[in-house]
Amino acid sequence: MVTTPVERTETAVMFLRTRDEPVEIGRGWERLEAVVGLRGRKFFGAFDPSTREYRACVQVREGDDPAALGLESGTLPGGRYLRARLRGEPPEVYERIGPTFEAMVETARPDRTRPSLELYRRRNEIDLLLPVVE
Repeated sequence: MVTTPVERTETAVMFLRTRDEPVEIGRGWERLEAVVGLRGRKFFGAFDPSTREYRACVQVREGDDPAALGLESGTLPGGRYLRARLRGEPPEVYERIGPTFEAMVETARPDRTRPSLELYRRRNEIDLLLPVVE
């Protein structure tokens, strides 16, 4: 596993909450994608290890009305992250997310005050971002 340190800026998002269970997460993503569409959007997953809450997120763009779409608004925190890039076909690539984060935690000092992030770059490419202590 190759990891790279990166700095991220805070990102405004709309999101919905799910339990940290694969079936629930999948349903959350289906609902979010149905509400906002896929074209021209940046999607993120955010997992808070302290609450065990998962959020399916989409970056806000001008004209979005989260409340009208039945979504919440928030921000994904910026700062220092350790990045690992996964490539592969869904759903197999999704199955590698949890184990890869677990391996990353073993090699770094995670910042437990910020969520771990998944940046969906393409259908078959995901950046996993583990917040680390600066």
